[in-house]
Amino acid sequence: MSISDLRIRFIAQLEKAPHRVLLLDYDGTLAPFRPARDRAFPYEGVREILRNILDARHTRLVIISGRAIKDLLPLLGMNRPPEIWGSHGWERLLPDGTYQQAPLSQEATLLLNQAAAFLRNQGWDSDSEIKPAGIALHWRGYNDAEIDNRRRHFSAWWESRPPSDEISLLEFDGGLELRPAGKDKGDAVRAILAESPAGTKVAFLGDDATDEDAFKAIAGRGLPVLVRPQFRETAAEVWLKPPEELVHFLAQWHTISLNSQMGPLGNR
Repeated sequence: MSISDLRIRFIAQLEKAPHRVLLLDYDGTLAPFRPARDRAFPYEGVREILRNILDARHTRLVIISGRAIKDLLPLLGMNRPPEIWGSHGWERLLPDGTYQQAPLSQEATLLLNQAAAFLRNQGWDSDSEIKPAGIALHWRGYNDAEIDNRRRHFSAWWESRPPSDEISLLEFDGGLELRPAGKDKGDAVRAILAESPAGTKVAFLGDDATDEDAFKAIAGRGLPVLVRPQFRETAAEVWLKPPEELVHFLAQWHTISLNSQMGPLGNR
């Protein structure tokens, strides 16, 4: 079945679904990557559609991001934010404002503190992202030589440490991140699927390697969608080019879900 056929079939099923869940990565998916991470605002039109989806209450809307929730909220710019899973699933903010954070082990906490000190000593504070569960070194916007310098130095420091099963050093689109073991975006997707009633139609939209866990978790249960200007090998089944195709998909989701909610005569 072609990508186009998969999307058409999913949209047809969405119209008849008794429940809907829309899961969205943030950076690279809803918003373009920016060297200035605090300026990575959503693509034009995205924020308005998300607000409409929330207001209509026809879909459980969830952001699943590698960012810390406190850093993501100002970028979303929504007075009533949706449910958010931050730090690759280690944090959760419910629509009623309830905040949850899974505890880290003492070893993981110690290693993250040591990594923060190393990055600070290198003078990389402004490019270090300290999260409740993880620490990322960003290099977007730097030349190849500086990127190689940061990659080599951070990797060498990590490899000089005693081996640990608690944390891994992983590369993402634009940097390196120390991430505690035990949770990823796929775990967040599985938790949400477990909370969803039978017959729920689900889609997850993401862009980079950290979203592959979520693509695999939703396989067979919903639609995994790659949002990226250029195609890459992926477990996703549908590919959208942002921003036009992304905005169209979100608007189509809202329109179909709203019409289904209103009924054939336009009445709730």
